[in-house]
Amino acid sequence: MPMLDKVLIANRGEIALRILRACKELGIKTVAVHSQADRDLKHVRLADESVCIGPAPSTESYLNIPALISAAEITAAVGIHPGYGFLAENADFAEQVESSGFVFIGPTADTIRLMGDKVSAISAMIKAGVPTVPGSDGSLDDDNERTLSIARKIGYPVIVKAAAGGGGRGMRVVQSEPALINAVRVTQAEAAAAFGSDKVYIEKFLGNPRHVEIQVLADGKGNAIHLGDRDCSLQRRHQKVIEEAPAPGIPDDIRAEVAKSCVDACIEIGYRGAGTFEFLYENGGFYFIEMNTRIQVEHPVTEMVTGVDIVKEQLRIASGMPLSIKQEDVTIRGHSFECRINAEDARTFMPSPGLVKYFHAPGGNGVRVDSHLYGGYTVPPHYDSLIAKLITYGDDRHTALVRMRQALDELVIDGIRTNADLHRDLVRDAAFMEGGVSIHYLEKKLDI
Repeated sequence: MPMLDKVLIANRGEIALRILRACKELGIKTVAVHSQADRDLKHVRLADESVCIGPAPSTESYLNIPALISAAEITAAVGIHPGYGFLAENADFAEQVESSGFVFIGPTADTIRLMGDKVSAISAMIKAGVPTVPGSDGSLDDDNERTLSIARKIGYPVIVKAAAGGGGRGMRVVQSEPALINAVRVTQAEAAAAFGSDKVYIEKFLGNPRHVEIQVLADGKGNAIHLGDRDCSLQRRHQKVIEEAPAPGIPDDIRAEVAKSCVDACIEIGYRGAGTFEFLYENGGFYFIEMNTRIQVEHPVTEMVTGVDIVKEQLRIASGMPLSIKQEDVTIRGHSFECRINAEDARTFMPSPGLVKYFHAPGGNGVRVDSHLYGGYTVPPHYDSLIAKLITYGDDRHTALVRMRQALDELVIDGIRTNADLHRDLVRDAAFMEGGVSIHYLEKKLDI
């Protein structure tokens, strides 16, 4: 089948530039959409065509579905790539893209809905044989005695979660039975207000787990593969700070078993595109928490250790082509780290938009920088603070980490504050250097 002729990039910043580069390599024409605040973005300047889709607020631009589809219509784009964030996991957007005659570069709307609801996602994973956290296996009802019975069976502490939640919102840890029913009611009210659904569920609260995820690719034609795992445990307020691939210190047999279960699940649900299965890992056990039905911020570390261009595979799959690689073609070699560089104060984490007076990207063997920054660019205050991803590769974890230290020391961003100093501290932290810190480690270190 022929490759998509023209793709509209429904995003901004570094991921929009990343998608544009993949399109250029495949000979695909590009359309950049942008808000009034983003007309000077690097990918807007490089795209074949660009369309302003509204004012700076994302609700009036990057989240404006009619404006995005109109932009695709007037430029005769064939496909729409959502990147990550914004509308990337919005089933209604995927549905409207397809019903308007365009190709949505991602899973079907039905799959996004299935995996976007954590209750239905967990049910689907149990059916497919993916290991899950012991829990209610469905949403809670008004039967208090049933809720209490489920919690007793799981064992305290438990965590109450909103089925439609995300980003660390809509969850509450309960240490003992007397607090449970009130916690359920409060979480239901919060969930209804924040997510439009009061469905909640409970599961075992793991005290000191790591966050490990499996990258998958599937073509929707019955073929699926995994590209190994990543460790994303260094987090602040449920937001990832540093990621690495592969996850250190996991026995190969356990690693292989959970990865195969993810591949089987993709085939079971008819998955199409790139996706990530996220797990908590503790004491040799993997426990599924959610699936992200999109490209991940941290996808470069997987690309570095596998040599697979995940965005190009997304574009091929969306063009109707089968996977270009088989599982036996995938080999994990070496180690890779990614540091998320944000426009924020390294101590207070307050956003720091403004004019970038000077930008120097590090270089050398095994160094990759994914960034839309350039000297003279003004970081707007309206969007996520991510301004660069610094990625290093080495034949082993130690080499990759040494290269990251050097790369961070070479990085210069003048005119705004960034969290680079925090990263310089973390890559010299004794526990992180050893590998295998838990999801709570960074917040304890920062005392927050």
